[in-house]
Amino acid sequence: MHYYLMIFPTEALIASMLDSKDFGSYMATGAENTAAEQLIFAEITGEFGTDFDWDFAKKACVAHPDGRPKNSVYLSVYRVLERVPLRHVGDLYLVTRDGLSLKLVKNDLSPPVNWKGYALYKELCPVTPLVATTLLPEPFSLYLLDSTIHISMPAIVFADVKIDDLDRNEKSEGIFSKEGRDHLRLCFDEVRKHPRKKTKTIDRSFSDQFSYTHIGQGIYFARAKEKIIFFPMLDVETIRKNHYEWGRSANFYSDSKEMPDD
Repeated sequence: MHYYLMIFPTEALIASMLDSKDFGSYMATGAENTAAEQLIFAEITGEFGTDFDWDFAKKACVAHPDGRPKNSVYLSVYRVLERVPLRHVGDLYLVTRDGLSLKLVKNDLSPPVNWKGYALYKELCPVTPLVATTLLPEPFSLYLLDSTIHISMPAIVFADVKIDDLDRNEKSEGIFSKEGRDHLRLCFDEVRKHPRKKTKTIDRSFSDQFSYTHIGQGIYFARAKEKIIFFPMLDVETIRKNHYEWGRSANFYSDSKEMPDD
């Protein structure tokens, strides 16, 4: 039996007899391949604490009478992330709408490449806004988790989003329309000109428009009183060479007829 932490588009802790690849396919497309949903989940390594009913999972997550494995048993769908110690978070999976999974592995936190003094983050769980900020990933997470400020969270998962140099008249990588880029610049002007303002919401959700192609350096997990953990995103060439079908499903290639080298 396996335990999985769903973080996007919904939050849940699920027990399953399926391995991570089959679980991602089932959750994205359904048993009859009638659904189509992009989702992100992490493996959970072992049981912990008393917040979740592990005994129920063991009793309920058993094979069907005909031998088919149990696909899913929900243990919780509310305030899950904050109750999962980060040491129990294993590999992370990005699943496309047709059920293909890309595994991301934890690595040491590294500073963003070519830091411009500002960043765009897509919060994934437990809230989902698109946010402009002048903070690096770790200070950003500490700011969101700071219980002394008026609004804070006990835990957060977010991705950094690719962004053009705002000080140059560059065209966006397709994330925003012209009107969206103008709004983006106005929001960043606000946080850059007012140091006491740490963040500015660009979009309250952005979930329908969010694509794996938007992810920059990677995805971050943070929890109060714990050290942030980091999952680096694979670059396009690595995806093309080693995970071609996933990359095609996730629209990473401009030419759909492009094939990887032998």
